[in-house]
Amino acid sequence: MEHLLVLFLATILIATILNVFLKKVGLPTIIGYIFSGLAITYIFHLQDVNSESLEHIAEFGIVFLMFTIGLEFSMNHLKSMKKEVFLYGFLQVFLSGVVFTILAYFVASMELKSAIVVGFALSLSSTAIVLKVLNENSAIHSGYGRVTLGVLLFQDLAVIPILLMISIFTNQDQSISYLLFKTMISAILVFLVIFVIGKIFIERFFEWIIHSDSEEIFLISVLLIVVASAMIADLFGFSLSLGAFLAGMTIAETKFRYRIEADLVPFRDILLGVFFVSIGMQIDLVTAWDNAGIIALLLIVVMLLKGVILFSTLLPFIQKRTAMKTALALFQIGEFSLAIFSLAFSNHLIDKGTNQTLIMVVVLSMIITPFVLKNIKKIVDPLFVEPELKMESIESSGYHDHLIICGYGDLGQKLAKKFKQLHLYYVILEHDMKLVELGRSEGQPILLANAAQKSVLDAVNVNECLAIMIAVDNAKKLRLICENIASFDADINSIVKVRNASHAAIIKDLHIKHIVNQSEEMAKILMNEAVKCRM
Repeated sequence: MEHLLVLFLATILIATILNVFLKKVGLPTIIGYIFSGLAITYIFHLQDVNSESLEHIAEFGIVFLMFTIGLEFSMNHLKSMKKEVFLYGFLQVFLSGVVFTILAYFVASMELKSAIVVGFALSLSSTAIVLKVLNENSAIHSGYGRVTLGVLLFQDLAVIPILLMISIFTNQDQSISYLLFKTMISAILVFLVIFVIGKIFIERFFEWIIHSDSEEIFLISVLLIVVASAMIADLFGFSLSLGAFLAGMTIAETKFRYRIEADLVPFRDILLGVFFVSIGMQIDLVTAWDNAGIIALLLIVVMLLKGVILFSTLLPFIQKRTAMKTALALFQIGEFSLAIFSLAFSNHLIDKGTNQTLIMVVVLSMIITPFVLKNIKKIVDPLFVEPELKMESIESSGYHDHLIICGYGDLGQKLAKKFKQLHLYYVILEHDMKLVELGRSEGQPILLANAAQKSVLDAVNVNECLAIMIAVDNAKKLRLICENIASFDADINSIVKVRNASHAAIIKDLHIKHIVNQSEEMAKILMNEAVKCRM
């Protein structure tokens, strides 16, 4: 017991010191956790210790991560992402798996069964690392973030047939048709139990829990739902994280999703820290040194091929820049691959040396990934410059006494709907193609254009507009658009929405006529409502 406490204390101490230092130099905490695991392994001579119990605890880091991701994706949201999940995800896993299987079979001289398992395991990427860094960078809802998430969701689903392949290759008692039928029935039952029955049960359950008026009981009940859903999936032969993801999607349909998400974040981050420590503990420096050349070659070949395959797959569907960012985000090998290699080794599909080499390749690819994601814009910019959007042919439209909306986000959409109801003459400028397509599907007069370009505002005759409204949240874009407006007639009636005082200060010197401070206006509304309550 005393030894465990010393080990626990040393891990926390090393992780804290390393992460404080890494944060100062702008590096992600993931690296600190991985190296903490490596350090305690060699300080306490844990190389030969069975860390299976720690791995089970660490797996719950991924479980809670997938649960919180599920909270952001209701069934309707997932339907809207069907192309990203079921088309891009399938193509990535299938093509990568086939290429790596061929290389493993012909180049590494593996048996066909082993080559298939290894090949498709290498097609998987790291959900834990990628989503954590994307969340930290606020890039999860960006263009490449959405595609990345969709592919990762399919990869998590693909773990099931890969594990099934191991069962088929090593099972001597049951037929393939029986195993496939059993898996299909299990999948239907898991979906019915967690999503369909759970949807009916969970909201009523939380309504009952709320009456206790106890934060502690509410939190325990959330943990109960997450762990129970994970265990139901595991009971039917699926991954724990898939059950947690379905539970998150179920709760996303209820009114409790935001409260639950806020309460679970600390647990998720702590358990993810444990997960990355366990990854560090799997680094075998002796194996790494003895096979350094092979590991380095495999690392470069796998990551390069994976990136090229994904980039080529996405190229016909999305912009080159977004495809490159997605390829760089997903070119590593994931944590589920480690579980697959471990199972393949225990079933004698791969030998000990191959298993250790593959583990090293996976861990090193994970270590590289946060550095790439943190600097992804700097890497992509020299290769694919952000495209300048061409102005559409609008000269003949004769804009006069009109309203201009810059940005078709939530606020821009609300403004457009109001103007449409009032039969006002207006035009919308938006540089995001997906929002432009949304606007056009709603019958809005929206143009694919960058309002920060002088030629764009000139083309929509900004000097003769009744008002121009800027409804964008990005501070840099806000400043550029306001600078562009300021370069025209000083009498232009410009209205800018800012989030807070610091955003207002960014455009203070540009003589914008009307600045609407979102936080101040909200404070006024709340104060007025509070005063009304006293009357």
